[in-house]
Amino acid sequence: MSKIVDARGLSCPQPVLLILDEIKAGAEKEIVVLVDTDTSKENVSRAAVSQGCSVKEIQPDGAGYKITVMRK
Repeated sequence: MSKIVDARGLSCPQPVLLILDEIKAGAEKEIVVLVDTDTSKENVSRAAVSQGCSVKEIQPDGAGYKITVMRK
C-alpha cells in the first residue's frame, strides 16, 4: 500500500512540508506525491532525498507530476 499526498494547487513550501510530515509519520514505505509545477517536483524530490529516501520514479500526470518516494 502506498500513501498518496495530493499537493496539486499548493505553492512551495507547502508540498515539501507535506512530504516531510509523511516521511516523519513513517506509516507507509511508499509515498506517492502529486504536484503540478516543475518547482514543486524538484523541491519535493530534493527534500525526500535529504531525509534518506529515494525517488523511485517521476511520471507526467496530466498537467503535473506523480513522484514515487520510497522510505528506507
